[in-house]
Amino acid sequence: MNIQNFSLSEKLVSSSYVRQGLQARRGHEQLVRVLLQQGKCPEEGWSESTVELFLNELAVMDSNNFLGNCGVGEREGRVASGLVAKRHYRLIHGIGRSGDIAAVQPKAAGSSLLNKITNSVVLDVLKFTGVRSVSSCFVVPMATGMSLTLCFLTLRHRRPGARFILWPRIDQKSCFKSMLTAGFEPVVIENVLEGDELRTNLEEVERKIEELGAENFLCVHSTTSCFAPRVPDRLEELAVLCAKHDIPHIVNNAYGMQSSKCMHLIQQGARVGRIDAFVQSLDKNFMVPVGGAIIAGFDENFIKEISKMYPGRASASPSLDVLITLLTLGANGYKKLLAERKELYGHLAQELSALAERHGERLLHTPHNPISLAMSLNRLQTHGTAAVTQLGSMLFTRQVSGARVVPLGVEQTVSGHTFRGFMSHADAYPCPYLNAASAIGITRDDITLCIKRLDKCLKSLSKEACGEKSESGSPAEDPDMLHSKKCWVKYNPVLGKIGTNPTIRLF
Repeated sequence: MNIQNFSLSEKLVSSSYVRQGLQARRGHEQLVRVLLQQGKCPEEGWSESTVELFLNELAVMDSNNFLGNCGVGEREGRVASGLVAKRHYRLIHGIGRSGDIAAVQPKAAGSSLLNKITNSVVLDVLKFTGVRSVSSCFVVPMATGMSLTLCFLTLRHRRPGARFILWPRIDQKSCFKSMLTAGFEPVVIENVLEGDELRTNLEEVERKIEELGAENFLCVHSTTSCFAPRVPDRLEELAVLCAKHDIPHIVNNAYGMQSSKCMHLIQQGARVGRIDAFVQSLDKNFMVPVGGAIIAGFDENFIKEISKMYPGRASASPSLDVLITLLTLGANGYKKLLAERKELYGHLAQELSALAERHGERLLHTPHNPISLAMSLNRLQTHGTAAVTQLGSMLFTRQVSGARVVPLGVEQTVSGHTFRGFMSHADAYPCPYLNAASAIGITRDDITLCIKRLDKCLKSLSKEACGEKSESGSPAEDPDMLHSKKCWVKYNPVLGKIGTNPTIRLF
């Protein structure tokens, strides 16, 4: 309510109570005022009531929420379901206009303001997480792979004669397909083995540039965040090579925002050489639903060029999700999550190392990877590849998600290109292994349960290999699988009876 309405309220309710309510309202408004003035992530998180008040204020600025609105066009923000309207806080028009995702919509001042504020807040977060010299960014409603494709398509206009993208190998399909979708031919640079780590082969990178000609490369496509034993690319050295040969440089920083080391590599690469843009996922770094990414860089004009390449308007959902999250956490809350993740990385490494030693394995030495860890599975491999892959299945059925079991000798063809040793980032890595990661949001309980269940699975496989009867039982019989409140049924209407024990747990 405005001041006049508060004054009128004093005729109905005690003036002292109304003044108290007015002061409370001004507290909310002060937080919004600071946000609009500074465009930065607030130090302390907002309450849900402040966030909702702010979003409702934005929504009433959009034409679909005008009390006297009369829409006669084909896109008037009409929504058939009230649940859908509530889910989006009645911010229906999306962001951008038909020719520019960053443009302001005349029909949607509130949604446009939401977009501008989100980009400004995210830019602030990029700076305080380590890339201090970043000049511009925007949230795009596509996941990392398609966002990389958008960057490549933008570079096409700058380098129309280019045919190749130079890519240090990382076995993740969307990274590879992002280049093919843009119409370019990846030149795959195999990694070199240094100890247990797979690192960038700089000599091969330079040799390929000289062999095929710098002018024929659209860009170098490097990676920071990755699964061990691969480690982040040598970004500084690659950035220097790109500057030397005048080749653009796009960095896939998918979940690197949560790592100070990954962000430092980007900052240093831009300082000593050339990095044109770096792309990071919203869901992996901010714990929001899948569907958005941040494209950022050091040349504001180039980032604007990328945003204008996006055809048509776009969904505001990713922007809304990340803004709500950052306003709720505040800068201090987000920094706390980053610090906890880093601390738990050390704890996970200790626990995984101890477990590996108990089972005659070892934690691979990958000090340059700040998020992912890998444990060898050599003893399982002696019983065949099937035993290695079975471990992955056992973990999955026991609700250990995210752990990757990588056997030897897997071949995978992706869009016509065959990768040997797929998932291991190398044609022939010396041993099979299991991955685990300390990513933002992980808890000590997650690590404890994972280690406990992994220990049971390894013991079970070892006994099976020796011809002994497993004592681990089925997943449903495992007491670690039960919540404090047990809910069991003897028959599942979809699956029917399972195995010899017809009881399964309802989720």
